[in-house]
Amino acid sequence: MTPMSRGVHHLALNTDDMKTTMDFYVGVLGMPLVHALKVPPGLGTGPGNRGNPPFENLRHYFFDAGGDSLVAFFEMPKGAKPKGDRDAIAAMQHVSFAVSTERFHDVVKKLEQHDIPLLGPINVGSDTWSIYFYDPNGIRLEFSHQNQAEPRVVERWRQTQEEALAELRTLSGDARWLETMVAHLPASR
Repeated sequence: MTPMSRGVHHLALNTDDMKTTMDFYVGVLGMPLVHALKVPPGLGTGPGNRGNPPFENLRHYFFDAGGDSLVAFFEMPKGAKPKGDRDAIAAMQHVSFAVSTERFHDVVKKLEQHDIPLLGPINVGSDTWSIYFYDPNGIRLEFSHQNQAEPRVVERWRQTQEEALAELRTLSGDARWLETMVAHLPASR
């Protein structure tokens, strides 16, 4: 089965302090700004709203996250919205960025230089090592590496049919559904 998409275009997150967010994503995480705009009038509260936050004239900045993908932030008016619960349904629990082993160690050093508390490195499975920390907005971030020069995330995490079925059978006993869900996975390694 071939995925419909080529990957993530951008992940849109929220902040109420774009300057602090920029200092962190550009200065600490090394994600350069590539596009800065204000949402055009009518796209916040007007009839042209296409799912944007319900405010007019918001800053919406995009940062290069590598791998031809972007992380974007909307700047909400201070105090206009409550802080989110990352463990709530329909919320983003965390985002993980794939990096080379060398870059992983660079990120750890950079976080330590900025006195940013982190958890890890932790072996999270499939020979992948991760660190966890929070950005200035309280968004949980993860950086992961696989002891190789270039990450191969899908290749490393792809299970065999039986490995996936061991868990999927706890979700459904429908044999046809189960077969459909794992048909694209290899029978063995």
